[in-house]
Amino acid sequence: MFDKILIANRGEIACRVAATARRLGIRTVAVYSDADAGAKHVAACDEAYRLGPAPARESYLRGERILEIAKQCGAQAIHPGYGFLSENEGFARAVEAAGLVFIGPPAGAIAAMGSKSAAKALMEKAGVPLVPGYHGSEQDPAFLAGEAERIGFPVLIKASAGGGGKGMRIVERADQFAAALASCQREARNAFGDEHVLIERYVLRPRHIEIQVFADRHGNCVHLFERDCSVQRRHQKVIEEAPAPGMTPERRAAMGEAAVAAARAVGYVGAGTVEFIADQAGNFWFMEMNTRLQVEHPVTEMITGQDLVEWQLRVAAGEPLPRTQAELSIHGHAIEVRLYAENPDKGFLPSIGTLKRLRLPEGEAFAIGGAASAGGASAGVRVDSGVREGDPITPFYDPMIAKLICHGRDRNEARQRMAGALARVQAVGVQTNASFLSRLMRDAAFAAAELDTGLIEHRKASLLPAPQAPSLRTLALAAAAVVALERAADAPAARAGAGGPGGASASGAAGWRDPWSAGDGWRHGAAWLARPMRFGHAGAEHDVTLEYAAGGWTVRAGDEAVCLAALRHDAASGTLRGLAGDTAFEVGVALDGETLHLFGPDGPVALHWASPLAHAGDDALEGGGLAAPMPGKVVAVLVDAGATVSRGQPVVVIEAMKMEHTIAAPSAGKVTELRYRVGDQVAEGAALIGFEPA
Repeated sequence: MFDKILIANRGEIACRVAATARRLGIRTVAVYSDADAGAKHVAACDEAYRLGPAPARESYLRGERILEIAKQCGAQAIHPGYGFLSENEGFARAVEAAGLVFIGPPAGAIAAMGSKSAAKALMEKAGVPLVPGYHGSEQDPAFLAGEAERIGFPVLIKASAGGGGKGMRIVERADQFAAALASCQREARNAFGDEHVLIERYVLRPRHIEIQVFADRHGNCVHLFERDCSVQRRHQKVIEEAPAPGMTPERRAAMGEAAVAAARAVGYVGAGTVEFIADQAGNFWFMEMNTRLQVEHPVTEMITGQDLVEWQLRVAAGEPLPRTQAELSIHGHAIEVRLYAENPDKGFLPSIGTLKRLRLPEGEAFAIGGAASAGGASAGVRVDSGVREGDPITPFYDPMIAKLICHGRDRNEARQRMAGALARVQAVGVQTNASFLSRLMRDAAFAAAELDTGLIEHRKASLLPAPQAPSLRTLALAAAAVVALERAADAPAARAGAGGPGGASASGAAGWRDPWSAGDGWRHGAAWLARPMRFGHAGAEHDVTLEYAAGGWTVRAGDEAVCLAALRHDAASGTLRGLAGDTAFEVGVALDGETLHLFGPDGPVALHWASPLAHAGDDALEGGGLAAPMPGKVVAVLVDAGATVSRGQPVVVIEAMKMEHTIAAPSAGKVTELRYRVGDQVAEGAALIGFEPA
């Protein structure tokens, strides 16, 4: 076994590898960019070295610098994680040439599977079923358009060197093909440095099922069953689960045998994933092979009880596979969700900011096979995260906050456990997809395992509903939270003895209590204070009156009222407890600027607290110009100054986090000015063009 390894990655995978290596007695070395100098993965390792500036091309993609550090620190092997250089044939060869061990497949296997087109040809020879399509080297747009016509619409354009949904488009009609091809090629060039694409027939209501394979240097190769990754958004996986619902033993065996045949065809060693597309009848076809560990590997670990990172380290050190095929079996069901810093209400745009508060279910833990683990995690709940409270979410890398993985005796138990885990997520400082994921867990189609890659699009109305007005109970809790936060911020008043509901009754050194700092609503010779409050939500304002009294508070809105009593606020944890009527409640509260966050059993709610000194919000159209929704780089300007545009017409394309985001005209009007050119970096909120509505 190794004495020391370098982890050439960041985030949760670097933390994950470090944890397993430590358990095996292996020292670890972290590398970091300037943006990650204080990152969690740096603290998780025994040593750490700077790579360079924040952009990945100047840091995590600098293979020569990583090798220099590996030699300098005396590492014997390099673990590439996933993403960055994990599937880079040149880097794998350079590691081997330097006399180090690449903890991954041989460079030849990466090369064979690195090009989707070449991989399809290889799989065809190996007898692995393929979707009809064009996988050749000819890339002339007119030729590709002809191939699409031959295959028959709808077709799927895919970047040959790509992955993660980048450089991929579904084209339903011939007149859409040219624009989709140009966009795919541009995105592929920016993400992978290679604009070659392939074209395949798009399978209607497809399921995405992948097989985890593992091979060693002694000729052994096994599969660790399947994962269903059908629930996707823009070809990116949102939910992963194992085993696949509805999978028969016969089909599982057939897919496993095909995956092992694919791995053997390229002389594979280490962890890999063979991805298949399947129709509703159970037919399946090879899509691609990912020559690395996958983000969703924990669900396989949870159902098999095997630590796949440990397998990677042992196989790379020359040991045989820890288990034979006959020794592997499935236990229960596991579901994984990816908690992202993104805003589902704005097309899932990444949300950039600082994690001013981060509470994850049961702390952070690593569990295999659904067992209870260190950190106080309940049985069957696992959290893999690469960030901590106070860390920034930057525009330079994937905005994943954590992976939540839940295991149960069956799918329904795992699904219900996940819903409970998501309800305990608290994040302030960035938008997250926690509520969206909660709705997915409760969705009728998902609960019934009616899965295909279009599920989110089909269920958009219920998964992305229009904002609902907050209930009076929610507004009452918001009013109580405001007062609790005011008292927590007014420490001298609290020490002087702020009594009343929820207040501490403390005395000064001389036993004297300052009545003017009490904040309990008492008035001399008059009724207790009745305090008007206004909260904003989804563009609407909601007025309530908070009435103070000796035995509690009453919050009124019109003819309705909610009585609050026994309020206790724990400033350290940010938790407010009490009674609303006869019902006990516990809710997390946090104030971020003028946004009040409530985290309760029904999910998070964000309200604008309209204090008398509150400022008006900024307009979406800043100074008459269409605003950038996030930091990024302009990759296309689709209009000229003076052009007349229609509502919804694309005008500018921004690339952020290697994905393209199209900015469209909000109404019919005229472009008065172009303020940025292709290649320019823009900040969030920057006015991209001058625009006059018609």
